Amino acid sequence: MKIGMPLSYAGGFRETADRLTEFEDVGLDLVMLPEAYSYDSVSQLGYLAARTERVELSASILNVYSRSPALIAMTAAGLDHVSDGRFVLGLGASGPQVVEGFHGVPYKQPLGRTREVVEICRRVWRREALDFHGDHFDVPLRPEDGGSGLGKPLKLINHPVRDRIPIVLAALGPKNVALAAEVAEGWEPIFYHPEGAAEAFGEALAEGNARRPADMDPLQVVADTMVCVSEDPDEIAAAEERARSHIALYVGGMGARGKNFYHDLATRFGFGEEADTVQDLFLGGRKAEAVAAVPDALLHGVMLIGSRSHVAERVAAFAASGVHALNATPLSRTHEGRVADVAALKEVSA
Repeated sequence: MKIGMPLSYAGGFRETADRLTEFEDVGLDLVMLPEAYSYDSVSQLGYLAARTERVELSASILNVYSRSPALIAMTAAGLDHVSDGRFVLGLGASGPQVVEGFHGVPYKQPLGRTREVVEICRRVWRREALDFHGDHFDVPLRPEDGGSGLGKPLKLINHPVRDRIPIVLAALGPKNVALAAEVAEGWEPIFYHPEGAAEAFGEALAEGNARRPADMDPLQVVADTMVCVSEDPDEIAAAEERARSHIALYVGGMGARGKNFYHDLATRFGFGEEADTVQDLFLGGRKAEAVAAVPDALLHGVMLIGSRSHVAERVAAFAASGVHALNATPLSRTHEGRVADVAALKEVSA
């Protein structure tokens, strides 16, 4: 199983990048750069490409609204070039909080938009003259759609390192998960619960895999999680508190009632009543109580926190349910502890 790790986009990036070789030395396979509404991840991925030699570099994720499909394709080809073929393009719809609240772009029809972005990227990487007219994008822009009529189909000037850069789709809803299984090399779910995965995602994955082209390799599953490997009860308790806060924020606060993807996911995992409680408390301003209300079974189902033997058992459960890579946030407060967490996770997943 591959071991990945996200780097913070909010602060401490340069310091972590300076020490990234230490994570490489203990077996880190993949670095994943989030992008929300802080620094863009592209500039930081370029910086990491120059500072690393072996580790794969992934956007996690670029949303499909704030950049044109051609720009996403150009960016991916450029990052693949400067990293000598180590780039993975993580794409997703993000959500209305970021897309509308920060970029000022209507959050509409994410499924169809994502499908067309994937298709356009692959055409660009194959250096085809880009002549694409779908439901969401028209390239070149035609006069009937507001164009001048002067645009002509163009192809990428450069020859990409690879004409098929791996695409990983971040998806939670059934239709988006089915799309990932149909068209992408990988799928990145958040809060992946091995024991609840078949109920939450099985039907959607089967639907998408039934439409997956025969010449594509099997879908790779990259599960987001958090990790703390320790025999110290106090250290475990501190890590659990951080993880509970993270779950409570997403399940309780990322969206309104009836429009929260993460609440819906917890419900599909079988924690509907508990998710309602967390959401009610969080939206009511009682955040500490919302954190305390996150059930132990959900916390330990989706996170890797505890003794070495416990974490090894949970990693085995992830693998048995079909996970190929873990995007694991180390929860230690120190750099040395975070390196040790990654090292232990790599060892128990071998």
